[in-house]
Amino acid sequence: MPTLFIQIRIIDVIDILLVAFLMYQVYVLIRGTVAFNIFIAVIGIWLLYVIVNMLKMKLLSTILGGIIGGGAIALIILFQQEIRRFLIFVGTKYFPDRKFSLQNILRRDDTLLERVKIASIHKACVDMAKTYTGALIVIERQSSLKLYAETGDVLHAKTSSRLLESIFLKNGPLHDGAVIIDSDLITAARCVLPFTYKTELPSYYGMRHRAGLGISENTDAFVIIISEERGEISIAEHGELISGVGEQELWNILKKHFE
Repeated sequence: MPTLFIQIRIIDVIDILLVAFLMYQVYVLIRGTVAFNIFIAVIGIWLLYVIVNMLKMKLLSTILGGIIGGGAIALIILFQQEIRRFLIFVGTKYFPDRKFSLQNILRRDDTLLERVKIASIHKACVDMAKTYTGALIVIERQSSLKLYAETGDVLHAKTSSRLLESIFLKNGPLHDGAVIIDSDLITAARCVLPFTYKTELPSYYGMRHRAGLGISENTDAFVIIISEERGEISIAEHGELISGVGEQELWNILKKHFE
């Protein structure tokens, strides 16, 4: 006599948990963006296809099946930014160091990269916040920022607090745009960054915050934004923005990431 109960194996539970985890990560990456609405629409079409298929509505099932089958490439195009962010998120969260990078394998011991000068960056940020000097500082990590550096003026100068503060002087020729720092060097200034796709940001966040958040969505860069209007320090990382960062908190975060 056939059993009425569905047999659930351990592998089925693991399968469900993995799918739930992946769905949650997708939600975290696209929440608050235009892509979230597209994602909901795609899920809706897929659920409709499943229901239609179960009801054996052949004509509608064929149409929806064709849309879903041919829509894979369209989805990759639509979600290219989100896919890029997901891969960066996986790479930086689960493979956070550069031990096994090609750069480290090919690099000789006597040409090791210098550390980021967190003391100089911290002092410059605190001083600029006190004087209400707007600034946008992008610190490179694993993702290359060469393409963004080429949009500005290449400097390749040693990082110092005085240089950073002079770059962002209100009437200076380099104060618009971002400064990109790689190791102990200020690679470039007046760089153009991509804006965020998020629509839920408060209206008082200006172009600096939107650009800082945008570059953190597209790369694993660590971004410091200083508001010209409020003298407030903010940090953007992995598509998330933290506002109202204090002097000691900024120091602790810089020390945690770059020491």
